[in-house]
Amino acid sequence: MALRAIVPTLLGRDWWNTWDYPERIMDQCFATQLFDEDLLSPTLYRGFLIHPRTQTSIANSGQSEVKNNEKQFQVSLNVKQFKPEEIQVKIVDNFIVIQGKHEEKKDESGFCSREFTRRYMLPQACEADTVISSLSPEGVLTILAPKKVLEEPPKQERQVTINVDESKPKDGK
Repeated sequence: MALRAIVPTLLGRDWWNTWDYPERIMDQCFATQLFDEDLLSPTLYRGFLIHPRTQTSIANSGQSEVKNNEKQFQVSLNVKQFKPEEIQVKIVDNFIVIQGKHEEKKDESGFCSREFTRRYMLPQACEADTVISSLSPEGVLTILAPKKVLEEPPKQERQVTINVDESKPKDGK
């Protein structure tokens, strides 16, 4: 909790552009059953711990993905364990808050209840009013926040008159 308060303070209001934020966050499988591969040790790859069962598709993995470029801010995460009515996306202050919750129900391993909350700070160039979300048939929730187009001010041109000083120099020449 304290880190969330310190990072914007240290790096400024729009810290997305200055912080090397991870594009993918692993292990977002919200209480799915364990497989033998889950018990294997993860390996280190390019500074990230990679799980042996890591897959490339968000729909088939427990990853969330964050993309921030000059046109938009995008978050994608797998929420296939939840029905659409069990998911909420809202803007609180300048944060996107995603919540999912379902009561206890029977699955192949017994009974399970799930609940999660994810919170992402909107970059300064995004307006909260423009945030949209969609849920794919595969269970991938995508939240998009387009960035404002910064218009350049119109060029203003003005001729500056050069005043010629015709007085004699002080040394008399």
